[in-house]
Amino acid sequence: MAVSMQAALNAETHRGSWFTVRYMGVIDYEISWQAMKDFTNTRTSQTSDEIWLLQHPAVYTQGIAGKPEHLLADSNINVIKTDRGGQITYHGPGQLIAYLLLDIRRLNLTVRDLVRRMETAVIHMLNEYQIKAYGCVDMPGVYVGAAKIASLGLKLKKSYCYHGIALNVDMDLKPFSRINPCGYAGLAVTQTKDQGVKDELDVLSRKLSEYLQKELVK
Repeated sequence: MAVSMQAALNAETHRGSWFTVRYMGVIDYEISWQAMKDFTNTRTSQTSDEIWLLQHPAVYTQGIAGKPEHLLADSNINVIKTDRGGQITYHGPGQLIAYLLLDIRRLNLTVRDLVRRMETAVIHMLNEYQIKAYGCVDMPGVYVGAAKIASLGLKLKKSYCYHGIALNVDMDLKPFSRINPCGYAGLAVTQTKDQGVKDELDVLSRKLSEYLQKELVK
């Protein structure tokens, strides 16, 4: 069951020297999206960067330059046009979302740097489980073999960014068959469960948070 944004913001929170990390549960996509915009619009140079770990109920999201033809079949899953980069993807229960609300100038990062470090955090986490994963310059995200296991998209406003990365953990992958994932026809998708990972989403969320923090401040 999805929780309210206020309840999510009051949920388990860890405040470190660099980041505030929030473990937020299941939140409707549009509610979390609006909260990210509100946070970014009201933050200042003194505001701590945040990482939000959460899940969404089933939803397709289409990036700002997304093409409607990448939705291949009708379904009862809503399609939301959002303000991140990239094409269409699917979010649903069992997928780990890490939203990064960052001041990239303060972190001395370019957008390209940030994308590579997000991918590297996932790759290093998967390496713990002896999973050989890699990134691709022309197709941002993280891959295992020929299949995508994590997608990413960002929105930059001045020196601030939001949105982030989605890692498939233990979910129903069928909705991906109704789209060209991230705009690529025939792109296979996979998840940590199918790669032999037995740890559940709460364990992986903490691991991913740790790897992201290490990559962002190195």
